[in-house]
Amino acid sequence: MTVERLDDRQRAELKRDPSVVALARAMPLRLIAPTARAEAAPGGDNWGLAAVGATRGGQFDGAGVSVAVLDTGIDAGHEAFRGIVLGPDNVVDFTGEGSDDVDGHGTHCAGTIFGRPVEGANIGVAPGITRVFIGKVIGQRQSSSKMLFNAMDWAASSGPQVISMSLGFDFPGMVGSLTDDNWPIELATSHALSAFRGNLDVFDAIMAKIDALARAGAGIAGASGAIVVAATGNESRVDTDSKFRLAASLPAAARGIFAVGALGRLSDDRLKLANFSNGGAALCAPGVDILSARAGGGLATMSGTSMATPHVAGIAALWCQALARPGRINLPQAVGARLLATAQTRVIEGYDAAACGDGIARGP
Repeated sequence: MTVERLDDRQRAELKRDPSVVALARAMPLRLIAPTARAEAAPGGDNWGLAAVGATRGGQFDGAGVSVAVLDTGIDAGHEAFRGIVLGPDNVVDFTGEGSDDVDGHGTHCAGTIFGRPVEGANIGVAPGITRVFIGKVIGQRQSSSKMLFNAMDWAASSGPQVISMSLGFDFPGMVGSLTDDNWPIELATSHALSAFRGNLDVFDAIMAKIDALARAGAGIAGASGAIVVAATGNESRVDTDSKFRLAASLPAAARGIFAVGALGRLSDDRLKLANFSNGGAALCAPGVDILSARAGGGLATMSGTSMATPHVAGIAALWCQALARPGRINLPQAVGARLLATAQTRVIEGYDAAACGDGIARGP
């Protein structure tokens, strides 16, 4: 994968080159920012663990499974990650700003996937995971799709069985930036749409590579494919208009990626799709007032599809452990099938398949 500045003639020539799999303009990449954040004192477990069937004492904890998290980095010194080696070999900065998690979003998401108990509170779905890959793709300055593509290529080649992404492409932001530079709105929208289509092609090419690794087994560069999960986005406003449910954005909308929507609690045994959660999900998971690791130490609660996505990543890791067999190939497809087959809908109030997919993900 290469990044170059090309004029229109050069782009046209490359499109005709049979060796070029996909060609795209870089798009702005943004955090799918939580709709709410708050520091939290320990006083109970992450409620999402019970909702997805991942309370402590179960048969599976993710041991032996490897996971990649592409986000804002990680607080490597946080007690939630004790026993996990986090160094230059598996924590890579693609932003040029350093691998520290200034925002705290990546630390929170990682805590939900594989965090150990913090001050007595259980936060992680699969706390037995010890092998992780952390790619920082969003920093304080503008990030772009080229950073994410490089990170996905790195992650796919590193051999994780699950890749988690709580981020999205900023199509409106790209249009706004161009119009701020005095582009006519029609031209700015057309340019951004062309970039969106090109980036979708790149996603499809990367996912095809990941799928090929899964079908070939572990014989290619030590990799064996991966389950890839991504957040649908938080731009819906169903609380003000029942029809204001937006579609999932990239990368969640790309082929082969499990798009994840967010659920909130109505009661101990009833859930509802969050008002902010975009539609087009394949699966849903808890995403409102989720307790997890806070960058700098301690705990914090956040809400968003970003918080739901690591629940599904953790559940996928549990299924990887449950279904692993010596010499087994195509494990990601087996895990994906089990994720969809075991999802539940009966606990979701007003369940709508178009918005909630197959329902809430559940562990083995």
